[in-house]
Formats: sequence, C-alpha cells, structure tokens
Amino acid sequence: MAVTLNCDMGESFGLYRVGDDTGMMPIIDVANVACGFHASDPDHMHAAVRSAKASGVKIGAHPGLPDIQGFGRREMRMTREEVRNTIIYQVGALAGFLKAEGVELHHIKPHGSLYFMAMQQEAIAHGVCDAAEVFGVPLFGMTGTLHEKIYQGRGIPFVAEFYADLDYDASGKLILTRVHDAKDPAEMAERCVRAIREGEGTAEDGSFFPVRCETICVHSDTPNAIEIARAVRTAIAPWH
Repeated sequence: MAVTLNCDMGESFGLYRVGDDTGMMPIIDVANVACGFHASDPDHMHAAVRSAKASGVKIGAHPGLPDIQGFGRREMRMTREEVRNTIIYQVGALAGFLKAEGVELHHIKPHGSLYFMAMQQEAIAHGVCDAAEVFGVPLFGMTGTLHEKIYQGRGIPFVAEFYADLDYDASGKLILTRVHDAKDPAEMAERCVRAIREGEGTAEDGSFFPVRCETICVHSDTPNAIEIARAVRTAIAPWH
C-alpha cells in the first residue's frame, strides 16, 4: 500500500490566517479540512475545498471540539452521543461544500483533543465510529490505541497515521501541545522513513516504539510546515 502525505489545514478564521494552505496543496495527497468548531468558517472551508479540488488532493473532514479559543486542544467532558452529534454536525457542513464542488468525502479524522480522547476513552471512540458510519467513510488514527481496536472492531476502515512534526514519548504516545514548534525537516523525514521501513517510531528520548504507517501528517500551523512537508515527500518517494 502506498504511503500518503496528509495535512491538517483550512484552519484560518475570519481575518486570521493559520498556515499556508495554498503552498501546501501541491505537496500533499490528502487535506484534513477544519469544520468550524475548533477553527475555520464557511468562507475558509469553501476555499480549502476549492483549492484541494484544483490540486487533485483528496478531502477529509477534520472535526474538533467546540473550542475556537483553545483551538480544540483543550480536553472536554462529552458523552458518546454528544461526540457523535458534534461530528455529524461538522462533517455535514463540510459535506455541503463538497457537494457544491462535486467532490466526495474521503475520510474523517478528529482534531486535537478529540483525537486524543478517542485514543483513550471507549465512549469517545465509539462516538467517533457512530458518526463515521453515517457518512460511510474511513477513519484516520493511531496504531496501538483505541483508534485501531475500536474502529476496526466496528468494521470501519482504519488508516494508520504517523506524525512528521509532533514528538512521541517513550511509550509511543503523542505529546500534545497547544502550540506547535518548528522541527528540523531532515530529522523529521528520517523519522518517517524509519516508521515506514522499520515499523519503528522515534521517541523524544531517542528510543523506539512499534508503529504502522499508512499516512503521514504535517500540521499547517507548524511554523516551517512547508519545509517539513517537502522533505518528507522527497524521503518517502520510494513508498509513495
């Protein structure tokens, strides 16, 4: 299976700009477009869809917690039904713009703390699945977590994701930060190659942990996201 490069994007809001979506589109295969709860708005959602379509980039929904001020990176207490409904609401909004442009929804990938909550809380993971079943699309997630166990257990296609611009702890758990720091593109590209070729992720202490990598993510709000994406795209060419 070819390894794709995806990006969390479409996260500008009003006059505020987050990331260089236009510059990123020619580099990536898949765009995870914010749906208005943690970031974005109708105009930016539509712009992201049109830009991705023009570049031949597949489009997935990137729903988050209802917390624009915290950019969806602050955990909230939610029931399974609340998670289901908040995702359906957001994906439904994006689906309208996809229909307007004649494009199909490719997948769903929860954003930020919602992604983390689904990694560790069964009710949240099931709520994500409940929404994904409505739209009949795959879910992106992390191996070795409830993403893999529950998504696959529910019979939903699961795409194993590896992060090019986030750190992992020694147990293989992602380290979530409110603001992303710049990373060394060459080092991040090397980590991605190791994840693909050796099935090993690199922890911040230099140790390794088992991982499966079918798609690699770069965040548009990482300060040097374009440079990282270019380096990763070049490095994974043999598997792309």
